[in-house]
Amino acid sequence: MSEFRISVAMCTYNGARFLPQQLESIAAQGRLPDELVACDDGSADESAEIIRKFAKNAPFPVRLEVNEINLRSTKNFGKAIGLCEGDVIALADQDDVWKPAKLAALETALKNYPEAGYAFSDAELIDERGAPLPATLWESVQFQGGVRRNFSGTRQVAALLRRCAATGATMAFRASLKSILLPIPECFVHDCWISLLASCVGSYAVPIPEALIQYRQHGGQQMGAYGRSLLEKVRWARHQGASEFSRTTQGYLVLRERLLFAAGNGWTCPADHMALVEEKITHSSKRAAAHSSRGIAKVSEVVSEVLTGRYERFSNSWQSVVEDLCF
Repeated sequence: MSEFRISVAMCTYNGARFLPQQLESIAAQGRLPDELVACDDGSADESAEIIRKFAKNAPFPVRLEVNEINLRSTKNFGKAIGLCEGDVIALADQDDVWKPAKLAALETALKNYPEAGYAFSDAELIDERGAPLPATLWESVQFQGGVRRNFSGTRQVAALLRRCAATGATMAFRASLKSILLPIPECFVHDCWISLLASCVGSYAVPIPEALIQYRQHGGQQMGAYGRSLLEKVRWARHQGASEFSRTTQGYLVLRERLLFAAGNGWTCPADHMALVEEKITHSSKRAAAHSSRGIAKVSEVVSEVLTGRYERFSNSWQSVVEDLCF
């Protein structure tokens, strides 16, 4: 008998095109989940009906919740996570394909590292037809080389404050974290919030280099693996840079408040982790100020921030400098 009960939290929204293949891959796991909790966000297609039909013959219990109003991705994942009853919660998108060993590998990682709060893996990238794409997920999000080798302890927190490395579709985490993870603030994508908050309280990640899913890239998905080019980033910065960095700053202020809440409720939040969060807040606010300035004032804001070294530690180095100067 397994040491853990594993829940799968799945969110769907107009996902009928790829959903059957994803459900089949979950049913084909060598280590079956103990339940699947699916929250449909008011789909206009057959997504909910596909899950109902799947539930009739699934080799594990399936619970479907259909939202009366559209919650959007972050809130919907928060709802699905809150409904899960297992000891470990694995997240599932509606359009991927799981390798048969996925749940077993995630379970083994959490068993072998009892102090870890979550585990995540690499993934193969496929297009909407299922054809392989040239890069892996970790290559596309630059989680390789020294970043990956040094992904431990406080350095893990520093890496996650620079960019989100743990993709939710590959992730499983301990349900004990729900008490501080929920509710997930809308200013964060759910996987970034879970990985960052868990690591900040010392519930570090176990990265699994094996590609445990096929992560589908297509025009209809909310999030993907490929980032924007430098030119695209500059164009984005021209249109919404200042307001976006203000929202980002607010998001990290929310993170700080949640960490203080966690510290007051028995969780350990090391001082060096909090110091990194404070630096990230300062960096985001400085970038927002730069995007709100013009001429010499803008250059002064950017140069002063360059001298602190925070562009290198919390953003995309010189590319972020160019974005801020070209706004």
